[in-house]
Amino acid sequence: MSIVDYRGVEINRKEHAVLRDVTFRLEPGEFVYLIGSVGSGKSSLMKSLYAEVPIINGDARVLDFDLRHISFKDIPFLRRRVGIVFQDFQLLSDRSVYDNLRFVLEATGWNNVESINQRINEVLKEVGMDNKCYKMPHELSGGEQQRVVIARALLNSPRLIIADEPTGNLDPTTGEHIARLMHAIARQGTTVLMATHNLAMVEQFPARVLRCDRGSVYDDGIVSYT
Repeated sequence: MSIVDYRGVEINRKEHAVLRDVTFRLEPGEFVYLIGSVGSGKSSLMKSLYAEVPIINGDARVLDFDLRHISFKDIPFLRRRVGIVFQDFQLLSDRSVYDNLRFVLEATGWNNVESINQRINEVLKEVGMDNKCYKMPHELSGGEQQRVVIARALLNSPRLIIADEPTGNLDPTTGEHIARLMHAIARQGTTVLMATHNLAMVEQFPARVLRCDRGSVYDDGIVSYT
């Protein structure tokens, strides 16, 4: 069963159609890039996947949820199964790395202290930040903050991770490390959709490419930009 299945989807923002006739699938454990110029609809498409932007027409399914007809009360359950990685981190600045992650777990129903500690340790180890749990966000480099954001996205063992320009604010070397980490997560079985403007990265770490252009989404397959 596909993780994402869009067929003839229309996505509107402020009553204007941003994307029309969007048709694509994402399969379990697949890594896919999303590219396109500023204003081409990438963010709208990604936000539609977790029901922040509504689906107007077509058939749209993410995991077991029908996004055309999803009820307001079911949206939190969808979002618990989707990990989101933001370009600008969005960490709580007044809390340590550990407390940032604990906040998310408690907000999503975790209440056993031992289980919370174990899960935080697991995800921080997975992203190479297991010795930084006591640090405050301002004490971390940009790359370290992004690793914490990825750890946060992994907390509830999502089947889909949506990464919106996760390397956009990082230097090339750090961005490369983050890209390698995202590909490693996909190899472990989690589907990853990653938006990027960095075509050199796409070239360095080849994967399937979806391209937002001229009001729709095109599946370019695995392509070369050199």
